[in-house]
Amino acid sequence: MFSVLSYGRLVARAVLGGLSQTDPRAGGGGGGGSGGDYGLVTASCGFGKDFRKGLLKKGACYGDDACFVARHRSADVLGVADGVGGWRDYGVDPSQFSGTLMRTCERLVKEGRFVPSNPIGILTTSYCELLQNKVPLLGSSTACIVVLDRTSHRLHTANLGDSGFLVVRGGEVVHRSDEQQHYFNTPFQLSIAPPEAEGVVLSDSPDVADSTSFDVQLGDIILTATDGLFDNMPDYMILQELKKLKNSNYESIQQTARSIAEQAHELAYDPNYMSPFAQFACDNGLNVRGGKPDDITVLLSIVAEYTD
Repeated sequence: MFSVLSYGRLVARAVLGGLSQTDPRAGGGGGGGSGGDYGLVTASCGFGKDFRKGLLKKGACYGDDACFVARHRSADVLGVADGVGGWRDYGVDPSQFSGTLMRTCERLVKEGRFVPSNPIGILTTSYCELLQNKVPLLGSSTACIVVLDRTSHRLHTANLGDSGFLVVRGGEVVHRSDEQQHYFNTPFQLSIAPPEAEGVVLSDSPDVADSTSFDVQLGDIILTATDGLFDNMPDYMILQELKKLKNSNYESIQQTARSIAEQAHELAYDPNYMSPFAQFACDNGLNVRGGKPDDITVLLSIVAEYTD
């Protein structure tokens, strides 16, 4: 039901979930208190709309969602993308675009063709490669890239559309991505359209992605996900689930990621639940109630000490 994506020998010496911290470096005012390198311990879980629980397609895709986790000597990098389902009406598999985009980002990171402080650059180079692909590729996708610079202890992010991330410290959200929407339920997106549809299909430049940089601390929890999570679970529910994360071993992270994805999946099909998506729809003058059935991808990471 889940897959594990983790790299390196990582040791977290902070007790998580707002409990007492055993390493004084985890409780200071900034992420630079330790001279050692940091890394991410990451697990993933997701669900496609077709109810195949936790089934990954080739290239780490849940339904039309896609994700990756990659490691380079300078940084740990992860990303999620949500293929726009409307392309299916034109005979195009939406997962091909999102999956190819994430696989290209992963390859660039592994080849070292990126700068940790410039996650938009990863998106831009990957998108340009898709545009130049000899095999025609059509589709659209949102994208969120998160980069942990191992030495500086800074997290650099780029978010285009309505996927996104949360950073949780001491049981509270201390950083989060900003959602980008053209109008209700129409997120910013990278697109490749057939020549006859260029200028008609909505398409945004990677350069307009929202970009942030900030210090992280040992024990910080980073949750990166597609809108299938955020449309169905408000922050307080996510924080309740994260309290179950009692330590930094892989099994605990896997279990918590699965718990979050499962709850979002169940709520997505509850017709009586006032989901964040339904509330947003009501705010836009629509009479909507219930969850939002959608593909769900969750990457759950913990900032930990890293050694080769």
